[in-house]
Amino acid sequence: MATARPTGATVPVTIPAGTTAAEAVTHAGLKLSGPNAIVAIRDRFGSLRDLGWVPDSETEAEPVALSSDDGLSILRHSTAHVLAQAVQSLFPEAKLGTGPAIADGFYYDFAVPTPFQAEDLERIEKRMVEIVRSGQRFIRRECESAQSARFEVASEPLKLELLDLKVRASGGDTESGGEALTMYDNVDERASKTVWSDLCRGPHLPTTSHIPAFRLTRSAAAYWRGDEANQQLQRIYGTAWPSKQQLSEHLAALEEAAKRDHRRIGEDLDLFAFSKEIGKGLPLWLPNGTAIRDELEGWARDTERRLGYQRVVTPHITRQELYYLSGHLPYYTDDLYAPIDIEGDEYYLRPMNCPHHHMVYKARPRSYRNLPYKIAEYGTVYRFERSGQLHGLMRARGFSQNDAHIYCTLEQAKAQFVEVMRMHDDYYRTLGITDFYMVLALPDASKTDKYHDDEEMWRTAEGITRAAMEESEIPFVEEIGGAAHYGPKVDFMIRAVTGKEFAASTNQVDLYTPTRFGLEYHDADGVSKSVAVIHRAPLGSHERFVAFLTEHFGGAFPVWLAPEQVQVIPVMPDVEEYAVEVRDVLFEAGFRADVDLTDGRLPAKVRSAVARKIPLIVVVGRREAADRSVTVRDRSAKEMKLSLEAFVEYVRELVRCKSLEGAGHLSGAPVPQ
Repeated sequence: MATARPTGATVPVTIPAGTTAAEAVTHAGLKLSGPNAIVAIRDRFGSLRDLGWVPDSETEAEPVALSSDDGLSILRHSTAHVLAQAVQSLFPEAKLGTGPAIADGFYYDFAVPTPFQAEDLERIEKRMVEIVRSGQRFIRRECESAQSARFEVASEPLKLELLDLKVRASGGDTESGGEALTMYDNVDERASKTVWSDLCRGPHLPTTSHIPAFRLTRSAAAYWRGDEANQQLQRIYGTAWPSKQQLSEHLAALEEAAKRDHRRIGEDLDLFAFSKEIGKGLPLWLPNGTAIRDELEGWARDTERRLGYQRVVTPHITRQELYYLSGHLPYYTDDLYAPIDIEGDEYYLRPMNCPHHHMVYKARPRSYRNLPYKIAEYGTVYRFERSGQLHGLMRARGFSQNDAHIYCTLEQAKAQFVEVMRMHDDYYRTLGITDFYMVLALPDASKTDKYHDDEEMWRTAEGITRAAMEESEIPFVEEIGGAAHYGPKVDFMIRAVTGKEFAASTNQVDLYTPTRFGLEYHDADGVSKSVAVIHRAPLGSHERFVAFLTEHFGGAFPVWLAPEQVQVIPVMPDVEEYAVEVRDVLFEAGFRADVDLTDGRLPAKVRSAVARKIPLIVVVGRREAADRSVTVRDRSAKEMKLSLEAFVEYVRELVRCKSLEGAGHLSGAPVPQ
């Protein structure tokens, strides 16, 4: 596929020997200030260099603009250094961890006696502003040896640990650990002195005044090097952008995302809960959330039935031998719950459904006449995610997948995979998700230990996968290094209205596993051949997909998905009997309806229903009771009067066609005529 030139891309410049990169960039007529300023260069070997770099001989290099991905990363990492300097100036006892750039921002970890409070972040940000305005220069300095580097960070135990790890990783055969160890000094040129230093690879901006706009966002606990066995640190997060306008837009997006956070909405709408007595990462689906799950699963069942899938049910635990056969043991052990000893055998909670489905296929002899053989299951699986990685329903330890496997001949594989991709397309577009694409994850040739070594099988699997992706006409990009150990994979990435991107499902053409499991069929000539296996899960897991939809719709689900579809409100007590009848008629028709018989005024009851994001609010008074009608208020806040029978048909049609009318917002939706 053609790759577009990234934002902020520039043409190469020539840097004469003995000339700084900054001088060459200026000579080429490029700017060193402003939102599209050049902040670094990439040398001919692909390494990023500071603008203060002076090559030994004339060379060509590519300028890196602040607005590019690399430029943003440099901006954010430089801001992380300013954060660390500010913290240590206000909290001298703070010891430094690491401070990388991350998506849309940065963080820095600190070992401090007490956690940071909101007022601490305000003080730190104010000090950062002072540092930025002072225009301190970032100066790169190579350490003479590993020993001299240790001397530089002698008062920083976490930095010393990282330094020793780096030297050991190089084999310890050189004093410097094989790669130049560098310090970055923040130099106050007005006072002609270094005011702060950090062990860092770089590169950095020329000066702190090149940081146009930043904001600290929050603090949180984090384990050193991500290991729960290590000490707990305090992590401060922030964001930095090339302009104040971009920062304002990002902060507004964060505010909107916070309003749509599925954990917050899930609590407000009674969708799910967690219990410390049950355990971290193991969600309890409440009735409202279960209604959404049931709708999605029912939709998947109907779709799969039409496409020839058969439903199966497999156990939640299995003997360890199955996972040795599949290759998940011993390499996947860290992601499994501890084994359970049962009568001398070790059993594991299943982390995936694939091996079980392979045994379903293998349970009976198969002929080419039986293929493709498609089996599906909303199978619950369990994975031991680390506590720090858990995130509501997005990252849980127990979840149910919209999983299925297609067993087919090699010749059938491409057409079956195209059908899977178009199933994704149909699901997403029905839900109003139009911003999605595929990622073709391929192996990294330099890491042969991660993958099986049958090169012909790799080529065949990639050829089938790529051909299916191209025929599907769904946009895709490639990613080196993301393949599974048994073959390339296809991830579907979807983007919510908040701009957050999610990996919704993973799908694969697998030619390797059938050889391990002996998954065969008898061909027309009587010869046994290995099947091709397609792994697919278009709706991913209930947990992750419901979390995505909750944030995408902001809790304002379309009528067919809404946990509470209709709220009936009587205007006065003497029509309560008719209000109950309306509720009962709707309930008998299969809809999720309730009636508000609580004390209180009509406006308060309507506000309560709106707050619960119920899409259809039915108000009945004496007139409606007399002529057996209803007055309907939808999310547009407009009203229409219909007979009770017409309203039932109206709701039935909204559900039948999975209408998105009014979904995702509480005003502006057209009222159907």
